This record gives sequence, structure tokens and C-alpha cells, in this order.
Amino acid sequence: MIIEAIIYSLIGVILIILGFVTWKKQKISIIHSYHYQNVKTEDIPAYTRLMGIGQIVMGTGLCITAVLGLVTHSIMLSLIGFSVSLVIGVIIFHKAQIKYNGSWFS
Repeated sequence: MIIEAIIYSLIGVILIILGFVTWKKQKISIIHSYHYQNVKTEDIPAYTRLMGIGQIVMGTGLCITAVLGLVTHSIMLSLIGFSVSLVIGVIIFHKAQIKYNGSWFS
């Protein structure tokens, strides 16, 4: 369980860092180009903010999953923590994609 926790934590930290870079530095190039090809230039700050927050939520969920797994030794509890953060992150991504790009793939 320790190896899984380390892997989940590392992936979570990477997602959190990517989220902050996407959001704060407005590095839209981190995202696949077909996800933002219809985003207007003036909407890039708002779009990258939402996409970055979605990445941060998912990364935080992975870190929480690692901690829950180590503390409780329960796979089910860990999966619930991950699932909740994944769903919230995807909802944030969906909101950004529909509002600023028009669809998920353009």
C-alpha cells in the first residue's frame, strides 16, 4: 500500500503543479490544442483558470486518496475520495469546455 500511496501522491503533486502553471501563468499550451482552438484571446485567462482549478482538484484528490489508503487501509474509502475529486474535476473541465470552446473537441 505504501508504493501505491507514493505513486498516487507523485501523480497528484504533478497535477497540482500543472494546474497552478495552467492557471497562474496562463500556459494554455499545456492543454491539447483541440481543446482550446475556439477559445477567444480575451477568454484565455478565465479558461485557463477553470482548467487549472480542475487539475488542482484532481491532483488534490489523488493526494487525499494516498493518505486515506495509508491511514484507513481501506481501498473502498480511497476510491471514494478519488472518485469524488475526479467527478468534480471533470465537471469543472466540462464547464470550461462548453462555455469557452463550445464543445469538448472542436
